[in-house]
This record gives sequence, C-alpha cells and structure tokens, in this order.
Amino acid sequence: MTEINLEPVQDASTIPPEAGIALCLSGGGYRAMLFHVGCLWRMNQLGMIAKLNRVSSVSGGSITAGVLGMNWKDLGFAPGAESQRFAELFVEPIRQMARTTVDEGAVLGGIFLPGSISDHIAERYDEQLFKGKTLQDLPNEPRFVINATNVQSGVLMRFSKPYMRDYRVGQILNPKLPLARAIAASSAFPPVLSPCDIKVGDYGMQFEAAVDGEDLNHPPYTTDLVLSDGGVYDNLGLETAWKHYETILVSDGGGHLEAEPNPHHDWARHAYRVLNLIDGQVRALRTRQLIALFQQGARKGCYWGIRQDLSTYYKDYPLPWALDRTTVLAATPTRLAKLEDSLQERLINWGYAICDASLRRYFDPSLPLPGAYPYPGAGV
Repeated sequence: MTEINLEPVQDASTIPPEAGIALCLSGGGYRAMLFHVGCLWRMNQLGMIAKLNRVSSVSGGSITAGVLGMNWKDLGFAPGAESQRFAELFVEPIRQMARTTVDEGAVLGGIFLPGSISDHIAERYDEQLFKGKTLQDLPNEPRFVINATNVQSGVLMRFSKPYMRDYRVGQILNPKLPLARAIAASSAFPPVLSPCDIKVGDYGMQFEAAVDGEDLNHPPYTTDLVLSDGGVYDNLGLETAWKHYETILVSDGGGHLEAEPNPHHDWARHAYRVLNLIDGQVRALRTRQLIALFQQGARKGCYWGIRQDLSTYYKDYPLPWALDRTTVLAATPTRLAKLEDSLQERLINWGYAICDASLRRYFDPSLPLPGAYPYPGAGV
C-alpha cells in the first residue's frame, strides 16, 4: 500500500507569524463587494492600504480585490498617504459592475448558449472590469491571493501572481490565467453558479512535478480543474493569511441566515437552505477561531462585519447610523444582481463606518476620527 504524506493540519496559534499585515475580504455577492469598497475607502484615507503585505479574498470579496490589484500601480498608494485616483480607478468601476445583473443572464446563457454558466460569468467580469488582464497583472507586493474551492481535492485552490496552488495537486508557476476566470471560480456560488471548469492546457499552463505530499499530482487533477466558490471552504479568506502574518484585518460582508418556520421540501430549495446552514456554521467557526487568536495574543488585528452593532465599539460614534437600517443592509440578497445607486451608497458608507470603528477601537486608537461618509446624503 502506498503511503500518502499529506500536509499536516496546523494550529495557527502555534505557528510563529511573519511581521506584516494581511487583509481578508469575505464572500457575499455584490453586497460584500460594495461593503468592502467602503472599508478600503476608509483605509485609503488613513494611508493604510500601502502597508498591506497580503490581500486574501473569496467570492464577492475577490471582485473587489481583483479591481484593487489590477489597478495597484496606477493608484499610487504610499504609506501614510491617500491615493488621489481611488474613486476613479477603484470605486467607480465596481459601482458600474453593481449596476448590472450578471447571474441571471449567465444562468440563461449556460442553458441556451454554448459554454457553461461559469464561462458566461467570466465573460461578463472581463467585459465589465478586467479587460483581458491576467494574474500576471497583479502587483508583486502586496500579494493578492484569490481563493476557490477545488471540488476534486476538497481543499483550496489559491490563485496569485507567482503561482496557483492546491497543496494536494501541486502548483503552476507564473500562471497566465485571466483574472476574470480566477474570480469566476472564486465566486461560483453553489448550486447555481458552480462549478467553474478550467482546462489548464487552454491557457498554456502545466503543473510542476510532484513534491512530497502532492498525492493528486496527475490527470485529471492536473489537467481539468473543477472549482467552486472559495467560501465553500473558507468564507472569510483566512486560510492563506492567519498562518503567515502577525496582523490580520478581516472584513466580513457575509449575511445572516434567518429562521424559516416552514422550509421548502423540494430538493432544489431544500438543498439551497442546507448549503446556507453549512456556510453559516463554517463562517461562525472561523470567526470564533480568529477571535480566540486575538484574545490569546497569538495574532494582532481586528474583525468587522456587516451584521455588527456599531455601538459595541463606540456609544457616541461621530457619524449618524441606526441599527435597524444596517440590519436591513446585512439582509441584502447574496446575488450578482443589479443594486440601485442609493443602496450601493449605503453599503459603501456602512463598510466605511464599521471598518473605522473597529480599526480605532482594536487596532490603533490614535487614528483620527472620520469627518463624513463617502456619500453623506445617503447615510446608512
């Protein structure tokens, strides 16, 4: 019998971290995509974005991360300074994306036209945002890691500029995979938008020869990838961050599963409900693990979420907000469907506020107070 040497599961609290800051952007469709825009808006004002060493993302967060990464050089970030082209190159393209419905058309295209649903999602991402850019158009520093779930191996497939890697399958060095395709894989929400199939040879790529532990380094694992939403495995994007860096900042745009007194019994809607239950439990477990690391002093940083009560940070927060209104924002459906401008602005404003409160409360109390929301007339 062949002995299989898999990468051991390690407790992040026992691993000596590198000095540096990792930012994790969660899944949650357009809702999370826009919520993260607000968080990054505040971080830009504070001159913090240039201090990042890693940006790890899943699903809706990967759309935000992809636009940030592909424009990094032109945004001109510098420590302690604010990018003057932030709204032009980062905010506006994402808001334009949020004015279009992608998922419904992709489903219909996958049914009635050549290509899969995920193929059509990738095409829309490329048309709207990425314009043919590949993983090689991301910066060297910080490292952007776009996470998908490998349905074949059961672990993460990580897309980045230096490599794409699954610790059981192996790695491809300097991958020229289109950004739109990597992000389509990361945001392939099950069951409707999943899976995303990637034929490795179509992009002139191939996996390196196996090293110890890569027990699946052979076809079809190395030739025909079958991927799903990164959130299936890790909906906060923590896996590739907390094992490496001393400081972890987590932006969670994930929603909350409401009680349902009479859940559907047909297989499709019942399966969807169960998938959401599993997602909620995975998210809750990882959040508790992260908070435990902070409490133990094993990691520094902070967590903020779209479902939080801002008053737990500051009773007298300087900008107007109301829990009943932010609760409504957190219930925005997890879709890639058109959002009205007013809702977009409220989501961005809310991400801005809760990120600011968490950073000043737990990361650096000396940070200055915010003067106004990005969209003052919209509030939250």
